[in-house]
Amino acid sequence: MVATKKTKKAVDNINSRLQLVMRSGKVALGYKETLKNLRNGKAKLVILSSNTPPLRKSEIEYYSMLAKTGVHHFAGNNNDLGTACGKYFRVSSLVVLDAGDSDILRSSE
Repeated sequence: MVATKKTKKAVDNINSRLQLVMRSGKVALGYKETLKNLRNGKAKLVILSSNTPPLRKSEIEYYSMLAKTGVHHFAGNNNDLGTACGKYFRVSSLVVLDAGDSDILRSSE
């Protein structure tokens, strides 16, 4: 299965925005940090990998709905999300606290 140019461009677009957020903004990585920031109302955007367990995914989506925070479903798995963040470990969920110079909050809507 070959990815189309539009899909590949969208993935590259979100990856570049994510790298900019990691450099200039504030993010929290991980399930516990995501839930904590959603409960405290500090979250601006939640990003979930494609292979996040269904129970965790639904719990994060529920808290996001209560906090009126957007959820972006990342196209890749947790290895790909970790690599996109510039980390050498797996990341199944992350929350953007401050977008910095990136326009990731507008683009994910």
